[in-house]
Amino acid sequence: MLLEVSCNPQFVSNTYLLADSDGGPAFFIDAGGPVEPLIDAAERLGLQPTHVLLTHHHYDHVSETGALLARWPGLEVLISPRERELLAASAPETEALVTGTLDAGQTLTFGDLTVRALHTPGHTAGMLSLLVHERPPADGASATAAVFTGDTLFRDSVGGVRAPGHSTYTDLRDSIMGTLMELPPDTVIRPGHSDASTVAREWESNPFIRVWRGLDAEGSERCTALGEPATLILLAGDYDGGTKAWVRWADGADDIVPGSRVERQAQS
Repeated sequence: MLLEVSCNPQFVSNTYLLADSDGGPAFFIDAGGPVEPLIDAAERLGLQPTHVLLTHHHYDHVSETGALLARWPGLEVLISPRERELLAASAPETEALVTGTLDAGQTLTFGDLTVRALHTPGHTAGMLSLLVHERPPADGASATAAVFTGDTLFRDSVGGVRAPGHSTYTDLRDSIMGTLMELPPDTVIRPGHSDASTVAREWESNPFIRVWRGLDAEGSERCTALGEPATLILLAGDYDGGTKAWVRWADGADDIVPGSRVERQAQS
């Protein structure tokens, strides 16, 4: 599996270029840019990109779609049908470039690479994670697999559930524990922001997953989150150097919010 990645210095968002080998068919996952290094890599390797697969509708993941189409006008741009409806508000210029939709469970093939769309809602209602399998080699060795998780799961963190188009905390937890953590432990995690990881590493080290597994205790500190009284269940580091908070409201509902929006009570 060939993989090139470009990270936007402002958003810390990743755009990926994948192919099975030099000169083969290729595709992009997300398009938050900068895409020029990926265009150069495709030309250097003689790749033939045919698709842009978008994990969700947020601007920092779709803003450079037009630049890719300017280089390869025939590219198919696919997104979840739920996310396509939201593009009109977040990035109308990108919505006009989308050529079709990608449904959960749908499979696409690019040479020796197979891509299966997984529905992993929470951060957004139609979020797709993209599971990429390489055809097993003839010698019987294990095939390479990677899952591109958009903004559902990061290295040592998880997606928030207050962004535009979000669904619920329960959706996010179930997407991670019931879908992503069910993948083989050696599956490489390629998130929409920052560094790669593996299923095995996140299972053991991700602070949110450790609490969900019952390995670490929930916190009980009173706080103010988004201006409302809450209990701080967990405060952990986030992909951008900040923090992400799991809070519980007075009615017992849970939320994942930016740590910057949480005020901790002064300790006496």
